[in-house]
Amino acid sequence: MIGRLHSVVLDCPDAEELAEFYVELTGLEWADSDGYWVTLKGPDGHPRLCLQSVPDFQPPRWPDPAYPQQCHLDIEVDDIRTAEKAVLRLGATLLRGGGSRACGFRVYADPVGHPFCLVWGQD
Repeated sequence: MIGRLHSVVLDCPDAEELAEFYVELTGLEWADSDGYWVTLKGPDGHPRLCLQSVPDFQPPRWPDPAYPQQCHLDIEVDDIRTAEKAVLRLGATLLRGGGSRACGFRVYADPVGHPFCLVWGQD
């Protein structure tokens, strides 16, 4: 095992507005927000559902592949150097322009292009 599922992240036009929907739908609790990113958690801290505001959001149209689902996984790791080597060995690709050591996350694509993040040092 390289890491643990940290959170599921949904892109949306307004993270705080959509968070209210998921609070009512799931009973998850509002954990934090910076206006762009909202984290919802269960009573024990898990599961985590995060909502990310995206400019010019285009909603998915099920099952139209021209408008695919917009979701990514955050995978929590203890050691980014070890984890990065392992995911690259598995066939992942580091995506430039997303995340950094200072941010505590890096963005990758799985072997068929789905984005995911390795995160460390976060709640």
